[in-house]
Amino acid sequence: MRTRLIQPLLGSAAAVTSATLAVWALTSIAPTLSLGVLYVFAVLPVAVFWGIRWALAVAVASMLSFNFFFLPPVHTFALNDSTNWFALTGYSVTAVVVSELAADARRRALDAEQREREASLLAKIAVQLLGGQGLDGELGWIEERAAEVLGAPNARIEFGPRRSSTGETIPLEVEQRSVGTIYLPLRADPNVEVRRRFLPALAALLAVGVDRTRLEQEALEAETLRRSDLVKTALLRAVSHDLRSPLTGITTAIGALRNETLVFSDDDRRELLDTIAVDAERLSRLVGDLLDLSRLEAGGAEPALEVWALDELVHETIDRLAGGDRVDLGGESPLVNVDAVQIQRVLANLIENALKFSPLTSHVHVHITATRQEAIVRVVDQGPGLPEAELERVFEPFYRGNRPSGAGLGLAIARGFAEANGGRVWAESRPGQGATFALALPIAEVPAELPA
Repeated sequence: MRTRLIQPLLGSAAAVTSATLAVWALTSIAPTLSLGVLYVFAVLPVAVFWGIRWALAVAVASMLSFNFFFLPPVHTFALNDSTNWFALTGYSVTAVVVSELAADARRRALDAEQREREASLLAKIAVQLLGGQGLDGELGWIEERAAEVLGAPNARIEFGPRRSSTGETIPLEVEQRSVGTIYLPLRADPNVEVRRRFLPALAALLAVGVDRTRLEQEALEAETLRRSDLVKTALLRAVSHDLRSPLTGITTAIGALRNETLVFSDDDRRELLDTIAVDAERLSRLVGDLLDLSRLEAGGAEPALEVWALDELVHETIDRLAGGDRVDLGGESPLVNVDAVQIQRVLANLIENALKFSPLTSHVHVHITATRQEAIVRVVDQGPGLPEAELERVFEPFYRGNRPSGAGLGLAIARGFAEANGGRVWAESRPGQGATFALALPIAEVPAELPA
């Protein structure tokens, strides 16, 4: 409080003193009565900087100083000449009017600045919120700027029910809707007019932000439910067809073998047993794919990383595949830091897919290249290729495209395991040519051996 009084008090005293010294300096070259107007220049800056109350005090002090030091009899407050009374009254009225005009101009300037700050902040908040920025990430600077506008040292905005606080709590409401609460320090004294004008506009923008966040969350939940329904539908389709087919084959073959009225030759019996084995393997593979896909979607496929020569992993994968004799391998032998089991599963899915869509008389080409950062395995088939629209869709779970068989899980699982190992999988194809499926893995950083 003392600091707030000392500055205008010293400024007012300095203004009166300066004007008095100016009048004294000019008395030798100008009539004394005409120099009283100089005190107006003492009133003006005080009115501009500290308001009408201090300006009136300076006006009174100026006229008393002019009377005491320059109007006869000097060094008294008495006046002998009526002309002096008239001049002193005129100067006093002029000083008061000028101080009021200056103070009013100051008030208008401060009000314009205040309104500009309010409009600038509200416009910036609108741009940020309507531009897609989340309310949670923007709340910090909104609180800081709102405190500046309200003239408070700090402010805190919270959404939801109002809670008890040691400071001042002001509800943020829009058309009887409670948006939240702004909390100000106990000794903060924001301008009532500013509060009445600014806070409803701020509450309206925050309500837009809250509604936007809520709608985005609802849209996300709806999209999640939609995708979940799609997965469930695809899963039911896979279960109804891809699980039922091998089960039907196994059940039929077993029923035939158990039928005592039927007589089978050794070849017939062997054929039925082969049917059971093939369908059982197909069933086991499908169940394994479903389990792997669920693990990948749940984030439970944590790789056990080790350093491997990539061509060794490819060789082992080809040796275990049916039709591996139709696969040609070439290229480099970079080292990669991967989970061997998962990456071999990726390679097996890519190569089996290529064998499935290549003519039986053709070969699948596997080529390994390396850059400074990645090792890339390209599997090139001799099939009809892929249209551009399907280059990404083939990696979606349960997507079959024009394929008559299969659950559509192999490529989705391949991409999932590749990404779990820090790699990536993509497809390439040109019209009239076969498709190429590429697997990229980060090169292993192997420290150089120390010299013996």
